[in-house]
Amino acid sequence: MKFALNHMTTPAMPVADFFDLAVSLGINAVEIRNDLADNAILDGTAPGEIRKLAEDRGIEIISINALQRFNEWTEARAGQADELIAYARDCGAKALVLVPKNDGTGLKDGERQRNLQEALSALKPRLEAAGVTGLVEPLGFAVCSLSSKQEAADAIDAVGGGGVFRLVHDTFHHHLAGEPALFPALTGLVHISGVTDPSVSVADMRDSHRVLVDPADRLDNIGQILALRAAGYDGPLSFEPFADSVHALSDPGAAVKASMDYIAAAV
Repeated sequence: MKFALNHMTTPAMPVADFFDLAVSLGINAVEIRNDLADNAILDGTAPGEIRKLAEDRGIEIISINALQRFNEWTEARAGQADELIAYARDCGAKALVLVPKNDGTGLKDGERQRNLQEALSALKPRLEAAGVTGLVEPLGFAVCSLSSKQEAADAIDAVGGGGVFRLVHDTFHHHLAGEPALFPALTGLVHISGVTDPSVSVADMRDSHRVLVDPADRLDNIGQILALRAAGYDGPLSFEPFADSVHALSDPGAAVKASMDYIAAAV
């Protein structure tokens, strides 16, 4: 199984130590982030330094996570995109995750599709020039302006972006969205996390509930992984837990290893 590690698993860990953690787990694929204070990109670390840290350890940076509100295309967004795409290119990251606006705006039918296609059309030549893939990540929250993977797939097709864009299948957001369709051929990355709190309703699930996948998982991560693999997906499964309880672990390596072992045995 191809596991990957998103820096959100250990957000306070310096990037070099984070890469070392991945190596210690036998993981050679990582996602770095641009939303972690005093770390990686936000602390001003040059992309060449990140590239060398990864190359010295034989690690592949599979993505930078993320360009936020990408489907609200403005001059400011274009500038942010250019900076992140250049950083991805120079640090050796293969892709840039694209996260839609998630504040209850831009939800109207017609408006959603126009905004999405406008953004993808603007991003396409930028990503192509840099040799970076755009990973579109629909979110399952009711307030999100892009919750449907079908809608994302249609927009990618509409802009002729099949050679540039791929989808992120996030097991948390897939469960929340309630959209049964899988798009294995268009899926470039799978984010995995579980929810084990028995008291929270699906409608009330938030990032703060997302833990490592274990037998108490309510999101059917195992079923989703099995379905994706049976349909032909053979890419990485990237751990992306947001819960404070995970971030506070004294031995995150042991916890991730236990989750890896559980998933591998179940799949």
